[in-house]
Amino acid sequence: MSRVLVAYFSTKGATAKVAEELCKAESGELFEIKPEKPYTDADLDYQVKDSRSNLEMADESCRPGIAGKAADMAGYDAVFVGFPIWWGREPSIIDTFLESYDFSGKKIIPFCTSGMSDCKKATEHIRGIIGDKAVVEEGKRLGAEGSAEEVKLWTELLSL
Repeated sequence: MSRVLVAYFSTKGATAKVAEELCKAESGELFEIKPEKPYTDADLDYQVKDSRSNLEMADESCRPGIAGKAADMAGYDAVFVGFPIWWGREPSIIDTFLESYDFSGKKIIPFCTSGMSDCKKATEHIRGIIGDKAVVEEGKRLGAEGSAEEVKLWTELLSL
């Protein structure tokens, strides 16, 4: 059986709920990607042109700092990476996470929570960051409810 890490970034709790269900379904270990400087509601207000999240997403090179490190990445075979969709793709802090570890030989499985947007753009962006060091599976959008049944059905389709 593969050792699985479920790493996630969540601002409103939806992605955290899905990550917890994934962790149960895959008997994995959970790691919350926490920003060094927590986001406030004002930081996340996409209607304000110069809000922190808007500024970060407008700058492709932005890499917000992460508080803490995941356990030894060498010990995992597969890494689920979860996030809400921001501006059609993964938040910049996910890019920081992906660039902070060596994923050589691993399977990366993106998942997102979004009311409408899918995970295609984020998956392609993640593949660009990871390159050919690891296999990046097709990402999956899961509802904010993150039901155990929905997660279980999806994970049964994966060959971990």
